[in-house]
Amino acid sequence: MRLTTFTDYGLRTLMRLAGEPERLFTSDEIAQAFGISRHHLSKIISTLAEAGIVATRRGSGGGFHLARPAESISVGEVARLLEGRQALVECFEPGGGACTLMPGCRLKGRLAAAQEAFFRELDGTTLAECAYPPLPAPAP
Repeated sequence: MRLTTFTDYGLRTLMRLAGEPERLFTSDEIAQAFGISRHHLSKIISTLAEAGIVATRRGSGGGFHLARPAESISVGEVARLLEGRQALVECFEPGGGACTLMPGCRLKGRLAAAQEAFFRELDGTTLAECAYPPLPAPAP
């Protein structure tokens, strides 16, 4: 399975935010750091804010940061959110797309199970584990 660029950029952004959870970041700063379009990044931030993963502040001194602790945000949650619009194969699209094998296809169920296993695997990893730069280890 291949993640979309939208998801890739979203995960990179969240990893950076998790690296300095108390800091407010700007779109320009993140876009320059990762070499991505500021316009594209704005769409990603908007999606993450609507889902309650990122909090935004407008105006002078504004920016965005994680809305929840990085330990409580799984990579799977984010991937599901950002990949949600993307069908793995055409028959996963609403109405089944243009699949000529429907309704007798026996592959669709297995593809759906594989996709869910992929997301379940990502559910076991939090943003805190992927923070960039890495968060300091907790004191013993």
